[in-house]
Amino acid sequence: QRAPVPVISIGNITAGGTGKTPCVIMLAQIVKEMGFKPAVLSRGYGGSNKAPVNVVSDGSNILLSGTVAGDEPSLIARSLQGVPVLIGPQRSLTGRAAIDKFGVDMIICDDAFQHRRIFRDINLLLLDGRKPFGNGYLLPRGELREPLRELRRADAFILTRNDEAGGTDSISGKFKNTAVFAGIHRPVDLVRGDYGATLPFSTLQGKKICGFAGIARPDSFKKSLLAAGAQIISYAVFCFKKKNSKQELETIYNNFTGSGADFLLTTEKDGMRLQEFPVLAQKIYLLRIAMTIIPADQPLKKFIAKKLECASAGLSREV
Repeated sequence: QRAPVPVISIGNITAGGTGKTPCVIMLAQIVKEMGFKPAVLSRGYGGSNKAPVNVVSDGSNILLSGTVAGDEPSLIARSLQGVPVLIGPQRSLTGRAAIDKFGVDMIICDDAFQHRRIFRDINLLLLDGRKPFGNGYLLPRGELREPLRELRRADAFILTRNDEAGGTDSISGKFKNTAVFAGIHRPVDLVRGDYGATLPFSTLQGKKICGFAGIARPDSFKKSLLAAGAQIISYAVFCFKKKNSKQELETIYNNFTGSGADFLLTTEKDGMRLQEFPVLAQKIYLLRIAMTIIPADQPLKKFIAKKLECASAGLSREV
């Protein structure tokens, strides 16, 4: 189904860990600078609310918790002022709600490469620069969500974590007719779990850290801490979705208090579930990450602008 406004999809072809959420946030900021009023649509994977349309944020207020909305939509909502965030299984319904309720003129679909009921004007596919196609096999043998031939649906590739990879040449050489952009994930700052205080990232230099993470690539968080010059006292892989997660979190905190470490840290995405534990949220810090296109984001902006110009012209002809 074609929406009455331009639609941009951001997705991947491997299971998790390519950095979609920072990319969605970056893209929403880019199109806002271009004069659009976007909304972000997500399926709300991992959340408890199963209604057809759920408003996570109206652009000014957070209306659903991370437990209800899911980690990614909650993080997107907290990171974007003036951008409504909606979740639901059918983006045609959540998209229509975003247009009718909030008057948006642009839709950004999070994790929608495999969900094609809504027509998209720009299909952006994220590939982890370190291992863009996993081991080359489909799930469950490998990490691919669909065959590599489906890469042809992408209008552009964004090669993430390019600072840890060998550049874009290997992808550009194989897909000469598809635009390729390189991105890196850079630490921004530290925010307390209740969002009541913020510290510069440089604070970690020389500090003793107890860390934990439940993201798809927990090693990337650990590398960020080491790159900041932190001394890691302990590091745990954690999952908020386990039934005994509260007890495990309390164990992690108790180990921290007895370790003599300066900070207990986790990722901002994992921190979306800390709202369930308000006392702990005041004592844990979250590392905020942003995505940046290198060497500059101007080519990506020009690419998006050109695609949207063509999309707008097409919509005008249909009207």
